Amino acid sequence: MLHWYVTRLSILDRSLVRQGQDPASALRDTVRFAQQAEELGYHRFWVSEHHSVPGVAGSAPTVLAAAVAGATGEIRVGTGGVMLPNHRPLVVAEQFGVLESLHPGRIDMGLGRSVGFTGGIRDALGHGKDDADDFGGQLEELLGYFTGTQRAHPGVHALPAEGLSPQVFVLAMGAGADIAAAHGLPMVIGHGSRTLEAITRYRSSFRPSGWAARPYVIVAVNVAVGETSSQAALLQVPEAWATAHSRTRGSFPPLRPAAEILALDMTDRERALFEESRKGQIHGTTAQVSLALDTLLDTTAADELLITMNTYSPEDRLASYRRLITLL
Repeated sequence: MLHWYVTRLSILDRSLVRQGQDPASALRDTVRFAQQAEELGYHRFWVSEHHSVPGVAGSAPTVLAAAVAGATGEIRVGTGGVMLPNHRPLVVAEQFGVLESLHPGRIDMGLGRSVGFTGGIRDALGHGKDDADDFGGQLEELLGYFTGTQRAHPGVHALPAEGLSPQVFVLAMGAGADIAAAHGLPMVIGHGSRTLEAITRYRSSFRPSGWAARPYVIVAVNVAVGETSSQAALLQVPEAWATAHSRTRGSFPPLRPAAEILALDMTDRERALFEESRKGQIHGTTAQVSLALDTLLDTTAADELLITMNTYSPEDRLASYRRLITLL
């Protein structure tokens, strides 16, 4: 069992495409997975934003979140996240206003500060690298549309967002932890070597707001649970290889079976990047994962864990998540 104070396990699904699958099918899988996550008792189900990535179907998170919310009834639904520099704050407010209006009390607005991965994508989106530098200002304008206090565009109101209160989260990429603290917002951060330093800084400088009275930390971590430790480790191979492949060849490929990947004749660089992509991941039997997550929680005192594991087989993925939820 996990620490008594952690009662929430949530899921981030990036709608990764599997070998032999088309993106449309991957998106339908995401909706089905959300329904399964709700049945298992997970707290939130988030989707993501990626542009022009062949192996990732999740490009329009608010649209996909609407489909997920419509197919479920109780689980919280949101984004992990909408990349605010890619969008006008007014449009983002309107989109989440619609979501919150249709599914009151269930919508999470997770926001990130990343821009397109390549120059071509940034040009297509109409935004450059420097747009991320004004994330704090964009965030303030966005929140102001909900409270009716935005002053960037006098007389402009985001309807039906004004007066509504979806839960707001900041993805702690780069300066994200400091921006979350300054605006009094919950923070989401990936499990890595600099996690503790960012969490400590966030908690020490947090300023209570109408959105959150105290610091709230969600740690995102890749966790696989199997009947054996070796079986669990295999579940994380497909995404780890796709990540390594993207760093050596510039494209994130569809997920392949673990056996095919382990049989590859990797170059030294590919092998190093493959192993690097597995750092920070947790895998094992239920007992082993429970111990590892307790250690993570002892270190970070996280309020919630956001699980990010994906693999080639949807059935194997579901089995892992079913084992994991038993730790609560």
